[in-house]
Amino acid sequence: MRLENILALTHGELTNSPFVNSFENIVFEAKAVKRGDLFMAYDEEMIEEALFNGAYGILFDKPTQIRDNETAWIKVASLDEALKRILRFMLIDKEIEVYECNEIIVKLALQVMSEVNFIALEGDIKTLYKTLHNLEHGSTVLFSPELTPADLFTNIKKIPANSSESINIIEQTLFETSFIYDNTFYERQQLSPFFMPYLEQLLHLFKILKINFRLRKFMPIDHFEAVFTNNNFEIKEFGSSDTVLIFEKSTTLIQQEIAFLQKQASWANILYLIPQKAFESLDKELQKNKYIVIYKNKNEIKNLLRAHSFNFALIVGSDKSILTKPLIKQNRLSLFDFPN
Repeated sequence: MRLENILALTHGELTNSPFVNSFENIVFEAKAVKRGDLFMAYDEEMIEEALFNGAYGILFDKPTQIRDNETAWIKVASLDEALKRILRFMLIDKEIEVYECNEIIVKLALQVMSEVNFIALEGDIKTLYKTLHNLEHGSTVLFSPELTPADLFTNIKKIPANSSESINIIEQTLFETSFIYDNTFYERQQLSPFFMPYLEQLLHLFKILKINFRLRKFMPIDHFEAVFTNNNFEIKEFGSSDTVLIFEKSTTLIQQEIAFLQKQASWANILYLIPQKAFESLDKELQKNKYIVIYKNKNEIKNLLRAHSFNFALIVGSDKSILTKPLIKQNRLSLFDFPN
């Protein structure tokens, strides 16, 4: 890419008068720099190595000493913003199709094997650049605004709605599902039935776009995550205790998850721990639920759990890092079966 284009795209300031006028590649790790590359100086201490390896340009956003006047030194307000502008320009030229969905569908898509011209996005802007800059022309990209900035793209489509159920659930617990899709049986997937409508939307998109895919064993996706514990809230093996903490970091799914638990585990004693601000966003009728307990900060959570009797506790706005022991590999069937 030409130096003048980099300056225009990044709104950068050329702080010297170099002899170079173009760059081969954009690189973040100094050890990967080759002659002719533009080095993004996220780590200022790596600039010297980048120069030694042949960098033609240094893009930086912090006060930096110019060491070599033959190299282009480009100052920008923010490296992340500069890289996003460059990537957005590159993607326009690739004529990709971009679909927007929620975070859960992206997390599921990341665990599905599909064609190389279909990409589900997650990660910081450097990860996104590494994923997208070599993307084939005409590829399809799936993203969630919760994970990826929408202004990275210029033409965004909503994921098509699925009008009919396509997954046949054979057996289910609160936290595992065995199901049939397209005449294939998937046994004991560590995926709650709560996620099945989201998986159906993803598979419907594949069908519409005629994208070949293969489902494999699902792992927890960082939402509605069940952690089995003992009375001291030390993590136990999956399905090995009758005390389960369900962690949900997102506050946008509270009402759906409460409704799911009330329907599918009506027999159980369920506690809901919700931060004050999230509680205020609930429906007025739901706010009357006597099993909802409000907490002000995460340090209160363990004491509140000890003060209540429950089978399941839905903890909103936190994750299992509040527990003291590292997570043991979870591979056993849940004890909490309920009928379809």
